[in-house]
Amino acid sequence: MRFHVLTLFPQILDGLNTSITGRALDKGVLSVNAVNIRDFTNSKHLKVDDYPYGGGAGLVMQAQPVCDAYDSIIESIGKKPRVVYMTPQGHTFNQKMAQDFAKEDDLVILCGHYEGIDERALNLIVTDYVSIGDYVLTGGELPAMVMIDAISRLVPGVLNNEESARTESFCDGLLEYPQYSRPYEYKGMKVPDVLLSGNHGKVDEWRHEQSLERTKKIRPDLYERYVKEHPEEFETGSGKNNLRRNVDET
Repeated sequence: MRFHVLTLFPQILDGLNTSITGRALDKGVLSVNAVNIRDFTNSKHLKVDDYPYGGGAGLVMQAQPVCDAYDSIIESIGKKPRVVYMTPQGHTFNQKMAQDFAKEDDLVILCGHYEGIDERALNLIVTDYVSIGDYVLTGGELPAMVMIDAISRLVPGVLNNEESARTESFCDGLLEYPQYSRPYEYKGMKVPDVLLSGNHGKVDEWRHEQSLERTKKIRPDLYERYVKEHPEEFETGSGKNNLRRNVDET
């Protein structure tokens, strides 16, 4: 998968060259093309912003360098790609969106600064408006890196263990179950016996129950959504469903 990041500060993206994303970049499974918007300005002083029409504080990134930088990507890959603009006004980023974006061969991420970007550029090139939370940062690069990290984990070949991406929090609408490693006992706390049983069916059942309990306690909004989307799990009948009811009664 190829990420193309339109930015005024490409050096910030160097943080992606470490850990899992760094290894994926080295293997060629991912690529991150940092496109410096300043390289496309018509200003001899490399100016990319100006005062807003109508007055007001701050500066606005101009449409011309942004659009020309975007056009250079089209020329490079031979098609119009999906373009995500990182903005507090966008839809809040989540795992479902990460899964959707991971299907793309090329994804452009537009990073704004100052008071934002001329609306005409946004109207011309942006397909998705995305936020990573209800707060304001100085630029879109850090949100872009968060999004790239989350999306990258879903690209085949990035994780050494593909099972990890399928069992992590939010993949099935629930928070992830507790994890344990050696030693068996630490400061009086022991690993749950079911994890040592060798019974994979029991282990899976225990993990799902723990995910339900954790989600209900920490993110009741997600829990209620899961209950509505999976009513069959909470119907009376089997022992498995009784476990679900036990969670609902806690």
